[in-house]
Amino acid sequence: MAGAVPLPFAAMSNPVVLVHGFASSFDHNWGETGWADILRDEGRTVLGGDLLGHGRADKPTDPAAYQGLEDYVLGWAGDAPSFDAIGFSLGGRLLLNLAARDPARFGRLVVMGVGRNVLYSEGSERIAQAVESGVQPEDIGARVFAELAADPRNDRAALAAVMRRPSRALSPEDLARVTCPVLVIIGERDFAGPAQPLVEALPDASLVTIPGLDHFATPKEFRCIDAALKFLGG
Repeated sequence: MAGAVPLPFAAMSNPVVLVHGFASSFDHNWGETGWADILRDEGRTVLGGDLLGHGRADKPTDPAAYQGLEDYVLGWAGDAPSFDAIGFSLGGRLLLNLAARDPARFGRLVVMGVGRNVLYSEGSERIAQAVESGVQPEDIGARVFAELAADPRNDRAALAAVMRRPSRALSPEDLARVTCPVLVIIGERDFAGPAQPLVEALPDASLVTIPGLDHFATPKEFRCIDAALKFLGG
């Protein structure tokens, strides 16, 4: 599978699947920020890679190619009977979808940079148009995503296709099936918030709000790493 990082399964403890955010990559979200090394130092097997359309993975421009993005993530877990997982932004949304579909595979789940936005689907086309055209809209969320897509390592057409993939918002009924313990970490200034509607819809969830933090600084914030490590070690 393109972009995947195959690593051995550690039988003594759950491996940790790391899923990066939109217009990012495994190296950018988890390598350069220290997450992967810290987890390995804690004795965890780290699994992950670049999502389709991102990083070193293939970059199709047909939205239909991204319909199975959750299965792409699940492939990183291989034959591990259960795993813990950490996802940022798009990665968090994908993991919540997977945990609703197959809750028995998850030990503990950390999602960052997601909140009430996972319960609504509005704005995807606006972001796709901004990413595709490079024209910065007035909407701050769409504008920041357009700026991220401008990185020369990214493919605008592929990222727009990711945003247009066949998908739907998570419903409270979906989230009620996520039976594993979930930690939601969100910055006080994150446009994905507030996170309370998401936390209230999950059967076993706790919330950490980081004062003064915006959406895109989340993976680089040590307070987020610290909270996630404590939760996974619980």
